Amino acid sequence: MIDLLLYHSHIVAAVYAFVQRWQHEGIKGGILAVTLIGLAFTIVWALMGPIARLLMPEAGSPGELFTSDTLSLILTVAVETPLFIIFFLKKTPAPELQSKA
Repeated sequence: MIDLLLYHSHIVAAVYAFVQRWQHEGIKGGILAVTLIGLAFTIVWALMGPIARLLMPEAGSPGELFTSDTLSLILTVAVETPLFIIFFLKKTPAPELQSKA
């Protein structure tokens, strides 16, 4: 169940990033944002899987709530959250108005 929640949080983040970039940069910017999130998720999850299996070497039974796969997804979210904040939630500064003096 935790895994499903983490997957859905990635879908919500991808939709948010798409809409934000689509409004400011057009459809190409939105597609690029979704591609960036998908690529970051894939790479970081591939790197966090072996680390999680080192921390939790035993494979859990299918009914367990917290397994090494859940730990790898939690580590993935922990690494991706600062990247998401930097790229999609950080407000861009408004351009300064130059006075005609």
